[in-house]
Amino acid sequence: MRDDHGSLVPLYHWMNKIPGGAMLIPLVLGSVIGTFAPGALDIGSFTTALFKDSAMPLIALLIFATGTQVTLRTSGPVLATTGVVLLGKSVIPGLLIIALAMVTGPEGLLGVSILAMISAATNANGGLWLAITGQYGRARDRGAYIAGAVNDGPFFTLLFIGASGLGQIPLTTLLAAIIPFVLGVVVGNVDAQWRDVLKPVPGIVIPFFAFALGTGINLADVAQGGLTGILLGVVITLVTGGFVYLGYRFLLRRGKESGVGFAAGTASGNAVATPAIVAAADPSFAAYVGTATSQVAASVLVTALLAPLVTTWVLRRAGASPAEAEKQEQARAAASAAPAEAEEDNT
Repeated sequence: MRDDHGSLVPLYHWMNKIPGGAMLIPLVLGSVIGTFAPGALDIGSFTTALFKDSAMPLIALLIFATGTQVTLRTSGPVLATTGVVLLGKSVIPGLLIIALAMVTGPEGLLGVSILAMISAATNANGGLWLAITGQYGRARDRGAYIAGAVNDGPFFTLLFIGASGLGQIPLTTLLAAIIPFVLGVVVGNVDAQWRDVLKPVPGIVIPFFAFALGTGINLADVAQGGLTGILLGVVITLVTGGFVYLGYRFLLRRGKESGVGFAAGTASGNAVATPAIVAAADPSFAAYVGTATSQVAASVLVTALLAPLVTTWVLRRAGASPAEAEKQEQARAAASAAPAEAEEDNT
């Protein structure tokens, strides 16, 4: 028997019943296959290209497509929300970690190096943010994915390390991380048709790049990261998500809906590669790469599991249902517009 969409087995519907499921489930499946049957993805041609090697190109496409949606007429609420997410998720945590580095040096604290901390803490899983806010957020929250496009990957890590003097990061490396987004903004403002064409890109590419990212997360590395990696993930969700929550509550004044901010308390799958990228730019960090990579890998999975749970719990505890509230507002607006339209028709 088929469902309303004509599906014999509603896999996509089941996946989206889990908070952030469109990102989380493919990520976990990819990590399982990448750990226990990696050869299955190395047979070459389109199979390897799509399911193993596609993460960076698809993320770059997503960043470009997101840039096209940023117009000169972008509403104030979207820009304000984006600013709060960047401030709470990337800027404040980055500054705090750099301040800690001035005291502890690159060794960090409790066995977690500064490289591991800043690689995992300053970026967010933009795909998971979209998945969660698509279920529980408003349009302005989904629009704040712009923040994820900016901080997803090594950009902020390289920026903070370079600006603080902890390492020597080439300017070209920073530029390479942000150029796709800037080009997207330019193209979207010059040609509105491109903006329309690329609007569905997030829903299309998120499950695919999540799976490909997962194949690069070896569960043995997650286990090796052990308690320190798990602790790093818990801290990222509660602290960085907490900063964004506070921004939602006191800067955006979102009241009961402030719990959406915890959806930013994640570590991007790209963060797993960030320690190696930093070490390639500045070899002085090479000694920390192995341990940092395993800890970051553990934090990616921990935050992917924990952030949706915390977000949902905080929203429900506050008695909020943002998605329903938005639908109700739209329904009321449509209802109030109907009599006016009827009156115009009568005249």
